[in-house]
Amino acid sequence: MTPQSDLPIAVIGAGPVGLAAAVHLLEQGLPVKLYESGSGVASNLRDWGHVRVFTPWRYCIDQAGRKLLEAHDWRMPAPEAFPTAGELVEHYLEPLARLPELAPAIETGARVVGISRWGADKVLSKARGTRPFMLVVETANGTRRDSARAVIDASGTWQMPNPLGAGGIAAEGEGEAENAGRIAYGIPDILGRDRALYSGRTTLVAGSGHSAANALLDLARLADAELGTAFIWVTRGTDLVRIYGGGDADALPARGELGADVRELAESGRVSLVTGFATVAIRAHENRLIVEGETADGLRQVGPVDRIIAATGQRPDLSLTRELRLDLDPWLEGVKALGPLIDPNEHSCGDVPPHGHRELSHPEPDFYTVGIKSYGRAPTFLLLTGYEQVRSVAAALAGDMVSADAVQLVLPETGVCTVPSSALGAASKGCCGGPAAKEADGCCVADVEAKAVGRGGCGCGVAA
Repeated sequence: MTPQSDLPIAVIGAGPVGLAAAVHLLEQGLPVKLYESGSGVASNLRDWGHVRVFTPWRYCIDQAGRKLLEAHDWRMPAPEAFPTAGELVEHYLEPLARLPELAPAIETGARVVGISRWGADKVLSKARGTRPFMLVVETANGTRRDSARAVIDASGTWQMPNPLGAGGIAAEGEGEAENAGRIAYGIPDILGRDRALYSGRTTLVAGSGHSAANALLDLARLADAELGTAFIWVTRGTDLVRIYGGGDADALPARGELGADVRELAESGRVSLVTGFATVAIRAHENRLIVEGETADGLRQVGPVDRIIAATGQRPDLSLTRELRLDLDPWLEGVKALGPLIDPNEHSCGDVPPHGHRELSHPEPDFYTVGIKSYGRAPTFLLLTGYEQVRSVAAALAGDMVSADAVQLVLPETGVCTVPSSALGAASKGCCGGPAAKEADGCCVADVEAKAVGRGGCGCGVAA
C-alpha cells in the first residue's frame, strides 16, 4: 500500500468551494484529487444557470483562484456586474478547472458513494488515524476504490431536495409516478427551457425562501405574456419576514429588491397566498393535482393545479459518510460546532462568527465538511464563507496552524433576518447581533432552500 504521506487529499465536489479547496491545497504544495459526479465541473450550478446572483463578480471569486487565473492572463469580468450562475461557470469556474495546474487533479463523471478507512469500519479504534481513507468511486467504467490521506467533503446538498411533506418525509402520493412527473424541485427555468411546462397552466409554489420568491416572480412575468397562466403560493409558516427581508436597508440591494418585489406581488392579490399550510398529501384529480395540508382550522385542500414547484430546501446526503465518525448537529445535520450559531429557529442572517478548520473537523481525523454541506439544513450560507473555510483547512493540512487559525469573516447585518414584521424596511441594528457590516465587506448569501435565488438570486453562495 502507498505510504499515507504520499497519498493525495481527496476533495469531493468540483463546485466553487471544491475548486477553491483544490487551489488552496495546491498552493500549499499538497497533492490533490478532485472528484465531480457530473459530466463537467460545477454541474449543480448549471442546473440553475439562468438565475442571476445577488452579488457582483468581485464577491463571487476566491482570491487564490483569481491569482492563479491571472497568472494565465485571465481577466475578471466587470467587477460590479451581477452574473448568472451559468456565467459564473463559463467565465470563472470552467477557465479555472482548465488551468494546467488544476486540470490533472480533476476527474468528472466520478461519483463518490462511500468513504471509510482501509480495513476499519466505524467501530474499530485501534490505529484508526494511521489508516488511509478508502473512497468508493462509481464511474462509467465501473466501481473502484481509491486511497486518500485526508478528505474534504464539498459535495453540497443540491442533489438532496427536501420533500413536500411538512414532516420531512414525502407527502402521501408525492412519489407516485403520475404525480412525481409534475413536481419540480429546485429552480425550474420558467421563462426559458421549461416555459412550455408552465405556460397556460396553474402552478402551486411551496416554500417561503428566496427560491420560492424567484419562482413566483417568474410565474408572474409568464402570466403577463401567456393567457391562462396562474399560480398559488403555500407556506408552512405564517410570518414571511425572512423572505420579504430588509428592503432598502439590506446590505445586498438585489436581495432587498427581491423581497420587496415578492411582497408587492403577494399584497397585489395576483397570487393566491395560503399560509400556515403543512402539506400532507398530493392527490390526483382528473389529470391534475390536489394538495392537502393541515392548517389551524383542520385539513384543507388547495387546487386543482397542473404543476408543483417544491422550494422546500435541501438536506445533506449522510449515506456517503456512514462509516466515518462524524460529529453532527442533531437536527441541522451540519457540523456540530456551527449548529447553535446557524439554527434557523434562532438565526437566519449574518451573525455567524469566523470559523475554520477546528469547527469543520470531526472525531474522524483529517476529515472535513465544508461549503453548504457544513451548514446541513440551515437556511443561509455565504460563498465567501466557504472560500475562507477551505483556505483554513488547506493550511491546517499543510501544518501551518498560524495561518489556519487566522480566520476572518464579516457578514451583512440586514436582509434575511428573524425580526418582527414591524421592522420590515427599517435598518435592523439588532437583527443579527453582530457589528454592522458594509456591502464592501463582500458577502454573497445563498438560500439553502434552493441553493440559489434569482435576479433576485444569490447563486454565488452555493457550493456544488
